[in-house]
Amino acid sequence: MSDGSLYIVSAPSGAGKTSLVNRLVEMDGQVAVSVSHTTRAMRPGEKDGMNYHFVDHATFEEMIGQGDFLEHAEVFDNFYGTSSRHIRQQLAEGLDIILEIDWQGARQIRRQVGHTVSIFILPPSRDSLRQRLTDRGQDGEDIINRRMRDAVSELSHFDEYDYLIVNDDFDTALQELAAIFKVRRLQLSRQRKRYAPMIEELLQDLR
Repeated sequence: MSDGSLYIVSAPSGAGKTSLVNRLVEMDGQVAVSVSHTTRAMRPGEKDGMNYHFVDHATFEEMIGQGDFLEHAEVFDNFYGTSSRHIRQQLAEGLDIILEIDWQGARQIRRQVGHTVSIFILPPSRDSLRQRLTDRGQDGEDIINRRMRDAVSELSHFDEYDYLIVNDDFDTALQELAAIFKVRRLQLSRQRKRYAPMIEELLQDLR
């Protein structure tokens, strides 16, 4: 079995990143999402171990000290981190793993992992981004304004990524996201490893 690839997907809050990624995972059995650790409170409908591994600040700091995280960052006064052991295990199983992280985490991953594929998702406009944040019905005006300010900061790092998708029409954005994964799997290095016995047989009379 060929090893999987590590994908980074980043976007400002409200750009539709999680919805796109979740739909891709439903469509493509070779894709999985890394479940991060976080110190933030569990929201209604979330499950520990499925949405996040929810831990307290003391546990998170202990994990940092033990070098358990491939990357970690502070977002909205809470900490988020990616377990190095779980990622490497899933990649070895042949899965393509998605890390939903911000630009800070993306930089940490690139420093530690040689081969990654990074994708940035843009909203079509500031107005649509604010509307999406408002339609969630989860935050007050002060929080939405803060998220908008942070979104501008996040957006300024779009040019650090390999691929750029504008989530104006959801179905179109989903097709573009899925296409990146399909094309990457057709690269010579992955196909040669996947089809090694067949290639060997095809070329045996030439050796």
